[in-house]
Amino acid sequence: MPTVLTALVPVFVLILAGWGMRRWDFPGDAFWRPAERLTYYVLFPALLVRSLASAPFAELPAGSMAAALLGGLLGTAIAALVGGRLLRLDGGGFGALFQGSIRFNTYLGLAAAAGLYGARGVTLAGLAIAVLIPLINVLCVAVLSRCNPAIEAHWGRVAGAVVRNPLILACLLGLGLNTAGLRLPVMVDESLAILARAALPLGLLAVGAGLELRGTQGSLPALLTASALKLLLFPLLSLGISLWLGLDALAAGVVVLFSALPGATSAYILARQMGSDYRLTAAILTVETGLSLFTLPLALWLAGRFATLS
Repeated sequence: MPTVLTALVPVFVLILAGWGMRRWDFPGDAFWRPAERLTYYVLFPALLVRSLASAPFAELPAGSMAAALLGGLLGTAIAALVGGRLLRLDGGGFGALFQGSIRFNTYLGLAAAAGLYGARGVTLAGLAIAVLIPLINVLCVAVLSRCNPAIEAHWGRVAGAVVRNPLILACLLGLGLNTAGLRLPVMVDESLAILARAALPLGLLAVGAGLELRGTQGSLPALLTASALKLLLFPLLSLGISLWLGLDALAAGVVVLFSALPGATSAYILARQMGSDYRLTAAILTVETGLSLFTLPLALWLAGRFATLS
């Protein structure tokens, strides 16, 4: 546990710093949107391409990791559908609960993977991103379009958004270079390394700047249910499958890390586009981020302990 905390506390300090900077209007509202776009479209893709291009995939349990992640995701998605029905939420609240239960914050995940597991952890994090993001986007659009029949789900547009996702493209490029046995030229590799070093701090500051608590009035059951499903059920399911499949401590740790992450701002954006309750969505993401300061270290400690024992 001390090792986990040592790696995670600086991550949350930067998130808190971003929240404080946004609250005190420094360096100004005009800074944060471009900063997040730069991180999403340039800095994190550089980190993923560089990591995946040189990864020793023959030594990695990619299939078992994918099975554990997808099993945890689908189990949690089913629980979210049941929970939304039991709470008798309206369409907007149902969509907010569903997204809050399965989406994850990529920035926080990559930063935590780098701090906890080093370069090998970032490589496994890239695999987790490539496995989870496409299915999560399809599930969320399907549920939100069902919750609001007035909004038509354009599946061609959904597929296009997934294919154009810069993180997915970066993963595919890195994997393609690796499979082809091509090495990045030294100057390109060093340029990507410089960009990658800027990705984690700027991404975490942007996470903090995006935290928002408005929208919690009268929505406590949905907020608590989404947080419990995302921060507790999802990682426990993934951990159980990881142990059943015999994943080593590192692979199980990354699986649990990406299962236990709080939600991401992409949920808020999709909620606005599809007529869901975006204020409740923002509140769920904020509360999950705060609670993950406690739940994430616990989940990772359990993963390390049980994976080592198995």
